Amino acid sequence: MRLFAAVWPPDDVLDHLDLALATVRGGPAALSSSIRWSARDAWHVTAAFYGELPDGALPGLAAGLRSALAGVAPYELALRGAGVFSHRTLWVGVGGAVDAQRAVSGACVQSGVEAGAAPDSRPRERPHLTIGRVRPGARPPRRRTSRPGGSSAPDARAGRPVAASEPGQDAEAVARALAVYSGPAWTVDEVLLVESRPGAGRGGGPLYAPVDVIALEAPR
Repeated sequence: MRLFAAVWPPDDVLDHLDLALATVRGGPAALSSSIRWSARDAWHVTAAFYGELPDGALPGLAAGLRSALAGVAPYELALRGAGVFSHRTLWVGVGGAVDAQRAVSGACVQSGVEAGAAPDSRPRERPHLTIGRVRPGARPPRRRTSRPGGSSAPDARAGRPVAASEPGQDAEAVARALAVYSGPAWTVDEVLLVESRPGAGRGGGPLYAPVDVIALEAPR
């Protein structure tokens, strides 16, 4: 089984983000043609990635997560801002009780190691929700010009040709458009243990199926 632990925003939070993304997904091709957008049902904040584990490791991992998260009180998060990792991965950031999210992530990573998973070395200092990735080899359509054989468009303000943008620049343009995004807050009161089935989802993407839910409860 290919497993990870995650926080899943509720529907009203995803509705709000979906509406905001409609303005950039349906905008000019130069902003979105080279980006493969993640399916809404895949939107989550990863706490720890475990990779492939034998089916028999699942009960121990779930028990370890419950033990590690025992006494962790619910906390509030909100989706805010956006950015790009390595010029390819487009994400929406997380605000609110970010320190609590980092602590939960650390506990989830340690539980995975104890269950036999390889340490998740990917940084979790910046919790985020991935919304899209630059398509491999993608190139946005070039604008037509009045020059024969030309591949650039004139800059109306400066009167100079402007070269067609690279795909990474398209992702960064979307991130700039979403830089001021601020979604509604929600209370994180559970962490999901999720199985990822590569290629089984819509459009050949992964299918995510929760296999366990760990409730967060304030210490008594």
